[in-house]
Amino acid sequence: MARSRRELQEINAGSMADIAFLLLIFFLVTTTMDVDTGIARKLPPMPEEEQIEDDSQIHARNIYVVLVNSNNQLLVEGAPMHISELKDGAKGFIDNNGLNPELSDNPEKAIISLQNDRGTAYKTYIQVQNELTAAYNELRNSAALSEFGSRYYDLPKSQQRTIRKKYPQKISEAEPKNVGDNE
Repeated sequence: MARSRRELQEINAGSMADIAFLLLIFFLVTTTMDVDTGIARKLPPMPEEEQIEDDSQIHARNIYVVLVNSNNQLLVEGAPMHISELKDGAKGFIDNNGLNPELSDNPEKAIISLQNDRGTAYKTYIQVQNELTAAYNELRNSAALSEFGSRYYDLPKSQQRTIRKKYPQKISEAEPKNVGDNE
C-alpha cells in the first residue's frame, strides 16, 4: 500500500510586499510631524530713501531700555521690574504722547530696546517677548475700538494698516552679552 505523501501548502507571499508598501505609504501620509515654530516676527520693510532716519535723530527719551540678566531679572530704564509689570510699563512708555518728559514723544517714535544675557533662560526670553507684544496688541485694540468700533484683528487690512501706522511695533534686540562682558 502506498502511502500518499501530503506536502505542506505554501502561502503565496507575492502580494505581501505590495501590502507592506501600501501600509507604509498610508502611515507616511496620515502621520503629522511636530514642527518647531519660532517667534512670529515680521521684519519691517526697507525704508524708502527719503524716509531714512539718522540714528543721531533718535532721542534717548524715545528708547525704552529692557535688560534681562543671566539670573532672569529685568532691569527696565535702570530700575528692577517684575515681568508681570512689563506690559503696563511698555504701554505707558509707548502711549505717552509727550505728556511725561521722561517717556516717548509719541507712539511712532517709541522704540523698545531689548538686550538679553547669554545666560538668560529661554522661558524668560519668551515671557518678555510676549509681554512686549501684548502691550502693542492692547494699544492697537483700544485704538481700533475707539476709531473703528471693532477689534484690531477683526478690521479689514486697510484699517489695520492705519492702526499699525499709529502704533508701529519697534522692538530692537541687541546682541546678547556674555556674563563676563564689560561695557
